[in-house]
Amino acid sequence: MLNTLLVSLILAVMFMSLNALGAASQNPNESKREFDTGAITLSNSNKSYPYRLLRPVDQETPAPLVIFLHGAGERGDNNEGQLKYFPNQFLNSRHLSGKRCHVLAMQCPKKEQWAPYRMLIGKQPEPRPAMKALIKAIKKIIAEEEVDPSRVYLTGLSMGGYGSWDLAARHPEWFAAVVPICGGGRPSTAERLKDVPIWAFHGTADNVVPEQQSKRMIDAIRRVGGTPAYSALPGVGHGSWLVAYGPGGAMEWMFAQRNPDPSAVEALSKPSNSE
Repeated sequence: MLNTLLVSLILAVMFMSLNALGAASQNPNESKREFDTGAITLSNSNKSYPYRLLRPVDQETPAPLVIFLHGAGERGDNNEGQLKYFPNQFLNSRHLSGKRCHVLAMQCPKKEQWAPYRMLIGKQPEPRPAMKALIKAIKKIIAEEEVDPSRVYLTGLSMGGYGSWDLAARHPEWFAAVVPICGGGRPSTAERLKDVPIWAFHGTADNVVPEQQSKRMIDAIRRVGGTPAYSALPGVGHGSWLVAYGPGGAMEWMFAQRNPDPSAVEALSKPSNSE
């Protein structure tokens, strides 16, 4: 237990130090970026699902879209909690602040989930309301913004890791790369995921979401012929996103990926009222 706490503390200190260094050395143009606000309302509900969108400073040419799904602790309706980890790195971290891209971060309401994280057996059920709102937001952003259809990326942590596995299985044709962190999914969806570039992360000492949740997805995809990457982080607890999103993690790999057939995303660039 002491070793696990020590490793997590070291990672957290490194993460904060790198963020501070990045903030001090930001590109002046990129420092002008800030998250705009928006909201999605489903046609069969009066509930509003808030989101934040970070746009590139230069919006004249298409740029990648990064979709981030936060964890359970960031749920709410203030449209701020979801910025706590990954989104804020695009403003403060040297290795991400200079990336020219859009970042979409929706906030899941309290008592809701992006996707189930219990009894993940059998066929994939209908999407949860929060997932339906997220899908609608993605379609809206792609239709209205200058998004590079070959570079749509998906990542999430903890509850958002489950959501990433779920959304990737629903729309594998959309994503150039998926980085699910300390989450889990439904092994029955492996066939749909086998051709998607995936790099999953999970701490071996995670006592919130057992590492087996990620490993069983990786094993299922490999059994059907896929080649997902997997980083099991020895001694790391539930903060494995500090590694995945930090320098030397998955971000350079993610941004290097291209969807060889972006036609499904291109089709979304035409405005639609469908959800």
